[in-house]
Amino acid sequence: MKHKKLFIGRKIKQIRVDNKLTQSAFAKSLGMSTSYLNLMENNQRHVTATVLMALADKYSINITSLSDNETDRIMADLIEATADPLFEGQRPTKQELRNVALNTPDFAKAFLTIHQAHLLTGNQIAELDNAVLRGSPNPTPYEEVRDFFHYKDNYIHKLDSAGEALADIVNKTSGQLSEKLIHYLQERHGIKVVFGNSTQNIDRIRSFEPKTKTLSLNPRTGRQTQTFHLAHQISLLEQNSEIKRIAKDANFMSPDATQICMISLANYFAGSVILPYSQFYEAAQNKRHDLALLSDEFGSSIEQIAHRLSTLQRPGHKGVPFFFARVDQAGNITKRHSATKLQFARYGSACPLWNVHSAFETPGKIIRQLTETPDGEKYICIATAISKQMGGYRDPVRRYALALGCEISYASQIVYCDGLDIAADIAFDQIGISCRTCERKNCHQRSLPPINRKLSIDQNKRNIVPFSFE
Repeated sequence: MKHKKLFIGRKIKQIRVDNKLTQSAFAKSLGMSTSYLNLMENNQRHVTATVLMALADKYSINITSLSDNETDRIMADLIEATADPLFEGQRPTKQELRNVALNTPDFAKAFLTIHQAHLLTGNQIAELDNAVLRGSPNPTPYEEVRDFFHYKDNYIHKLDSAGEALADIVNKTSGQLSEKLIHYLQERHGIKVVFGNSTQNIDRIRSFEPKTKTLSLNPRTGRQTQTFHLAHQISLLEQNSEIKRIAKDANFMSPDATQICMISLANYFAGSVILPYSQFYEAAQNKRHDLALLSDEFGSSIEQIAHRLSTLQRPGHKGVPFFFARVDQAGNITKRHSATKLQFARYGSACPLWNVHSAFETPGKIIRQLTETPDGEKYICIATAISKQMGGYRDPVRRYALALGCEISYASQIVYCDGLDIAADIAFDQIGISCRTCERKNCHQRSLPPINRKLSIDQNKRNIVPFSFE
């Protein structure tokens, strides 16, 4: 596996400040010169293995927590944002953007928020109906919450640990997890679980009446969904204070975002109950991340399994860093997270060459794809289409495609890489993030040119793609 240089000067400085040490005293404790520490804190020198070991020894720092994954995510968002024509003629270089992401990440996030507000304002102006402006120039509440989890690496330690502890308690008895959670709700909280008449409100999955202490679940949903919502209800009862604290500390721009985040955090807790971290981590390693086998062992859906794999980022006990996405038939990404360098487009559609789009052609089947992004990183991508039906013949069926992937350096740990020629460059499909930021010149599926490149127009020539660029 290849390793990249680690530039984490801001985190090194924070450790020093937390310990109330001067640069001179801190450098001495780490066995280096003050001048070298100064260069390291300003990201002009990378952190060596010797320094990492000294930090672990002298200051009890978990070195696995000193990661620059957040820098990669901020960097990807900055590159996409500054590709906007708004910055034509004054577009910063990638190195300048990296310096901002490394040294002033809070400023970078503020800039991204402002740019997103600019885009939303432009969209609203374009949608004016008789001079009536709809909505707000701020990011939508769902976008705020999405970014919150994005920069948390989709891992919330206190809730994850609490969910795992609850799983240890209820799993001391035999039976289906759903039955054990129903018993737990009755014995611990005096809550009765009933399975209501789904014909009364087919869209209602879960409904709780505090006065009667009755939790109603839709009987038309699968056992996997019912189990998830039982755990969700427990989180509202037992983790409410912690959930409120986390949401409050996030400092969202709108009350709606705070409420949505609280629901998402309750969902996170539920996922950690039905797929407890340590047990699931070991099973994922042993089964080489086979979705079907993991689904059978834990009685969970493929979507629950795939999403949980992307959250195994506990410091000191990290799993394979996966990206995960759920895409609807129109190509909209309705769920997304990436623990890898690959970051999904925040604006516009995903690359049409990505296999998640073709998954709809073979529902229920897992398809594999070796890919290479413009930065030279190679990935294994798997995709499968799923459907969710709660009603009868005339009721709508929701259809999605799920995508899961990781860097090819983890191939030996991934069952889906078996039989693939990962040593051959020609085996990897050349994909991008989105057409608006992708600079590949020979893509036959390109829908529009990259917005940071000047068009090259020749009336005497016509290629498959009707435009070219410098």
